[in-house]
Amino acid sequence: MNFIQKIPGPFLVFLGACFLSFGGLIVKSFEGATLWQILFWRQFFFVIVVFLFLILVYKKDIFKAVYKSGFPGLIGGIILGIGFSSYVFAMYKTTVANTNFIIQTQTIFLAIFGYFFLKEKISKITLASIILAVSGLIIMLGNNLSPGQMSGNIVAFIMPITFAFLILIVRKYPDVDMVPLQLTAGLVAMLIGYIVSNKITISLNDLVLAFLAGSFQIGLGFIFITIGAKKTLSAMVGIIMLTEAVLGPFWAWLFINENPPLSVIIGGVIIIFAVFLQFYTLLIDQKKN
Repeated sequence: MNFIQKIPGPFLVFLGACFLSFGGLIVKSFEGATLWQILFWRQFFFVIVVFLFLILVYKKDIFKAVYKSGFPGLIGGIILGIGFSSYVFAMYKTTVANTNFIIQTQTIFLAIFGYFFLKEKISKITLASIILAVSGLIIMLGNNLSPGQMSGNIVAFIMPITFAFLILIVRKYPDVDMVPLQLTAGLVAMLIGYIVSNKITISLNDLVLAFLAGSFQIGLGFIFITIGAKKTLSAMVGIIMLTEAVLGPFWAWLFINENPPLSVIIGGVIIIFAVFLQFYTLLIDQKKN
């Protein structure tokens, strides 16, 4: 698995965002499972995939790797697990558009956390990219926003904050592998899903979809993002992650013929431009060095 470490950090984050972007398509395909049942089974397969990945990397030293992530890894895992669960709660208590919009504010939180806690400088181009990306997001989802239930809107903010906290830990301890904290996050969210669900029995179709969501969508997605964030400035991670918001409607159009409105297309083009602007500046910086 050393070849993964050789892939440029921003590209790994981009790959992770691509995997995460299938979330909406998968959720739309579930037949009868409740969101809490989906949470349980998704995290069940998520834990298995992360565990298998760690076995491939560390073999018999897997528990040493978990131990090495230490207290920051434990706290980060618990917080991220709560973040996974807050997403489901928000989906119940407010609109899907509100939830998706609030989650994408992770771009702002990442820039703030990186600047104040890690002393990461934000270049003029990166700042311009953030403004462009957020503007594109507002154009994409602004027409669908509604007041919703305030409790859902407030809880929805937990997910982007916990994600920003994950990246903060990864960036703070670059010499420590923080992939093991995903195990804690998965177990915490799985436990919450089990407690809240009246029953965890779901159809075979929904079980297959939960497998796809847990193993590929968030499993590989968060593994790539966690590894890539080590070598990527926090603000840049936030901008690249907005690729998820753009690709989600694209997959819906491609696979289930869900035609996106013009506002989504315009906003998506602006976000993609902001992302490519970041990759362009990265290439320029590499040539200079």
